[in-house]
Amino acid sequence: MKHYLRNVTRPCVAAVYRHFAPQLEFVRARFARDSRLGLRLTLSVLLFIGATWLFGGIAEDVVTGDPLVEVDRQIAHWFHAHATPGLTRWMLIVTDAYGITAIGVLGLIFGLYLWWRRSWYRLLTLAIVLPGGMVMNLLLKQIFRRDRPSLDDPLLSLATYGFPSGHVTGATLFYGVLAAYLASGLSTWRRQLPIFLGAGFLVMVAGLTRIYLGVHYFSDVVAAAAWSVAWLVMWLVVVDAMCRSVEPPWVRKS
Repeated sequence: MKHYLRNVTRPCVAAVYRHFAPQLEFVRARFARDSRLGLRLTLSVLLFIGATWLFGGIAEDVVTGDPLVEVDRQIAHWFHAHATPGLTRWMLIVTDAYGITAIGVLGLIFGLYLWWRRSWYRLLTLAIVLPGGMVMNLLLKQIFRRDRPSLDDPLLSLATYGFPSGHVTGATLFYGVLAAYLASGLSTWRRQLPIFLGAGFLVMVAGLTRIYLGVHYFSDVVAAAAWSVAWLVMWLVVVDAMCRSVEPPWVRKS
């Protein structure tokens, strides 16, 4: 019986494979590790779709006043109730390291390093992702116009809108570009993973300081990270494809 089934199924499988050969080859190519249009592009597209979906879901909840808004308030009040003077001083110091000035200086230093290394397409990526992303964040704040948390005796007060968080946006974009650059020099996921986890940890610290200090809701932080990841991945793919296909003289040495 087993011999009979093998004889029947093998021709059937071969026939199905021949019929769907182009589609199967397309899928196989999307997961090929040795092609820039393979696994890396597939994961990038999936990450872009997931991050965009997450941001859209949070934005919809914020606009419509869904239960997430009440969760935001509860988290904000919990952190405020457990604040201590010593921890607050540290949080203020740490949060300043993620401000526009600090991220701008880090971006400039990294940009000069890339220029010195003649890593032109990575420099182009940084020049588009970081300043462009910060401008986009300001536009999103004006579109949603969400007020910051209202707390008794606030630890820090800001008059601007809070959704999405600018500190988290800057951290995600800068450390994301830096992580992509560092990981590009490594050949295996086992070596690359700690770099991306480290970048993610730094972004989490940025978000934690903003929630603790009462200047952002939890959803402001998560939404900022989500849309920034989508923006980052999109430009990493676009600039990489553009530079590797056109390869003008000033990019070839990168």
